[in-house]
Amino acid sequence: MHAGALEPLSPQEADNTDYGLLKGNRVQPVDLQEEMRQSYLSYALSVIVERALPDVRDGMKPVHRRVVYAMYDGGYRPDRGYNKCSRVVGDVMGKYHPHGDSAIYDTLVRMAQDWSMRYLLVDGQGNFGSPGDDPAAAMRYTECRMAPLAMELVRDIDKDTVDFVPNYDGKTQEPTVLPARFPNLLVNGSSGIAVGMATNIPPHNMREVADGVHWALDHPEATREELLDALIERIKGPDFPTGATILGHKGIEQAYRTGRGLITMRAVVNTEEIKGRMCLVVTELPYQVNPDRLVVSIREAVRDGKIQGIADMRDETSGRTGQRLVLVLKRDAVPKVVLNNLYKHSQLQQTFGANMLALVDGVPRTLSLDAFIRHWVSHQLDVIARRTAYLKREAEERDHILQGYLKALDMIDEVIHLIRSSRTVEVARTGLMDLLTVDEIQADAILAMQLRRLAALERQKILDEHDELMRRITDYADILARPERQRKIVGDELDEIVAKYGDDRRTRILPFSGEMNVEDLIAEENVVVTVTHAGFIKRTKADEYRAQHRGGKGIKGAKLRDDDVVDHFFLTSTHNWLLFFTNKGRVYRCKAYELPEGSRDSKGQHVANLLQFAPDETIQAVLAIPNYEVAKYLVLATRSGKVKKTRLSEYDSPRQGGLIAVRLMTDENGETADELIGANLCNAEDDIILVSKHGMSLKFRADDDQLRPMGRQTAGVQGMKFRDGDELLAMDVVWGDSDKDLFVVTNEGFAKRTALSEYRLQGRNGFGVKAVQLVEGRGFLVGALVVSEEDQVMAIMTSGKVIRANVNEVKRTGRTTQGVTFAKPEKNDEIISIARNAEAEDEADGETTTTESSGSASSIQPAQGEPVFEVSTEEPSGMPLVTENSEAIERTEESGGEASDEA
Repeated sequence: MHAGALEPLSPQEADNTDYGLLKGNRVQPVDLQEEMRQSYLSYALSVIVERALPDVRDGMKPVHRRVVYAMYDGGYRPDRGYNKCSRVVGDVMGKYHPHGDSAIYDTLVRMAQDWSMRYLLVDGQGNFGSPGDDPAAAMRYTECRMAPLAMELVRDIDKDTVDFVPNYDGKTQEPTVLPARFPNLLVNGSSGIAVGMATNIPPHNMREVADGVHWALDHPEATREELLDALIERIKGPDFPTGATILGHKGIEQAYRTGRGLITMRAVVNTEEIKGRMCLVVTELPYQVNPDRLVVSIREAVRDGKIQGIADMRDETSGRTGQRLVLVLKRDAVPKVVLNNLYKHSQLQQTFGANMLALVDGVPRTLSLDAFIRHWVSHQLDVIARRTAYLKREAEERDHILQGYLKALDMIDEVIHLIRSSRTVEVARTGLMDLLTVDEIQADAILAMQLRRLAALERQKILDEHDELMRRITDYADILARPERQRKIVGDELDEIVAKYGDDRRTRILPFSGEMNVEDLIAEENVVVTVTHAGFIKRTKADEYRAQHRGGKGIKGAKLRDDDVVDHFFLTSTHNWLLFFTNKGRVYRCKAYELPEGSRDSKGQHVANLLQFAPDETIQAVLAIPNYEVAKYLVLATRSGKVKKTRLSEYDSPRQGGLIAVRLMTDENGETADELIGANLCNAEDDIILVSKHGMSLKFRADDDQLRPMGRQTAGVQGMKFRDGDELLAMDVVWGDSDKDLFVVTNEGFAKRTALSEYRLQGRNGFGVKAVQLVEGRGFLVGALVVSEEDQVMAIMTSGKVIRANVNEVKRTGRTTQGVTFAKPEKNDEIISIARNAEAEDEADGETTTTESSGSASSIQPAQGEPVFEVSTEEPSGMPLVTENSEAIERTEESGGEASDEA
């Protein structure tokens, strides 16, 4: 051994050592890097061509093709009995596929599973597994035969329609491709992982694919784009064996046009009431979703808190009922929200990554939909041409023999004499060839002819057969010469297959994409939004507040700091937009569900944690809107009496830092001398009413003559003038008819309701008329609202208490009266603002409950289309019910004399 045997050797050193002798013994030194490259390339090509990718013509990988052909060749056909699967596997492995028996059996099993194959190719008998984790029984127990449709894959294979090559040991022949008389690759799909590439082709509906094929056959001159557009119009999308639904067309069209696309699948889930409990029942799953693993994943998601609202889960799947997974919901769960969370966090919604890769002439290609159809049609035209040529050749060979028969019958006596006088067959053959001028094939046929063919009737049969053969030969020649006839044959024979095996689509395609946003995962419910003067904000479920009669002292609405009061208090939906208008004339927005949720007596969270307010910015008005099309305009008012009308759509912006809602006027020092006090929605036909702190009011039309639309960043125009230090208190809009009232409340708890018809329309920029007669002891106005008879009004006190009472409990009076007692604030307490409960309507019949102290507690009836939430009459823990007498105080109407209306 060379001393440096452990060291790398140069070629010269290798030649001078024993290693050099090995070269003569057929051991070659090679470069490891080059060897790895070549060997891996050979392996990769073998996997790509011989294992993992289907052929575009028949949609088969080699193992599938060999299984189908071995069953056909071995006689395991639909018209015969079942045979053990082990026998089929043995034939495939022994004749065509020199690989493991388990891979062959797995292939055979999959072709017999109706949840894996859209159209079965193997008819199985026995345990072939389940869509879950249950495997098929061993091959020694199960039996199989070809499914009837599989016969269409090998139809006419014995008529020289495809090429055959020697098998792995050269003892027999196997087809390189099957005739595949229907587009199997598109109909059944395929999936596989090769080296450096993979394929994932979804299954389709046979009828739709055939419709697309017919268009391609009828329009052979169509361009690629024309064919692709026509196919996309006819082939709606994948049709999975498990049914389910597909969301949107975008992913489908992308896959069809480019060969790659993401297709969103969603389970079919129904809402059922079972034994008094709401349940979600899953009846169809996305393709290739394992139901057993789905159940496990849902349990884990429920345990981890990702999915809430599920109390129990039962798998009721059986052979009789089919797929049926029952999810029992908790009593307070919203089915739609739970379902959307299931779609988000489980395999009830899954994506199918289409990768349309197939072998074209032995080379992997990513194909668009039109390429699949073109290649299959081209293959079928080749099959038809080869079959027709074979039949023509067969007919010509038969006719050639019949012509020999006819010549022999014309000279039958000489033929018989020649045969009888010949010593050997060779002599007779040669004699016949010379006598009748026939070739060797015809002479052999004459020698093999039976004596009964010499009868006169047999001669006529031969003539008739000759005429029929000549007609067929002419027809075959015409088919070969005319491509349009070949295309018609392809279409007609495909129609026969579709008529026999085609079925309706199983997978429904929904027009929307199904992409979920946050709102889909949040229940839409009514909530009460509370905003305090110090900037604390929260949302509370509406059923924590109950209605009271007027004169009540209320129940606690928020736990406030000593120096804080409630400024805004209203009912809305969690899915509504909230527009926050600040004293600085800016507007911010967020969704109601983005607000922190709290109990009725909780403080909430500071608005600075939600919105990017300036340090000295406070909320002056809040609007709740479902979208930016609910009204045409937004009208704003400032403390100095400025008003402005702007299109609502101009405020639809996601800017986190807010938008300028109105430009406020500044003084000579550049300091802001005004502030925003109100914002409301309006249309041009509505009226606007302004109310001042000293009880004056001005009503004018919101049309373009009185108030023209202005840009978002403008300052507006003067809406109302003031005297003696008065200022604008409130602004509201009168929608629709005029059968509404102006409802005003003082800080001492006095309220008055006056018909709006008593306030005549005036021009903008005036002093207005009296809205209420204010006297000493009654306080000053703290709020004014436009209300209807059936509305409810909420009054907020400095202590945080809330009174909610029906408007109709305050009698309608004249414009200059003093009003009645609406609430009785306790000592050192007073009303600081009021708000309209816009969602509340008439009390529900039969839903009124009498309490000891507060009269009746009614249920809130939301607007049409909104969910109904009953109001609880129970107080939260730690908050006792008010027990003092809350009977209504008798009204005292003191006119105090008529004041001058006009200013």
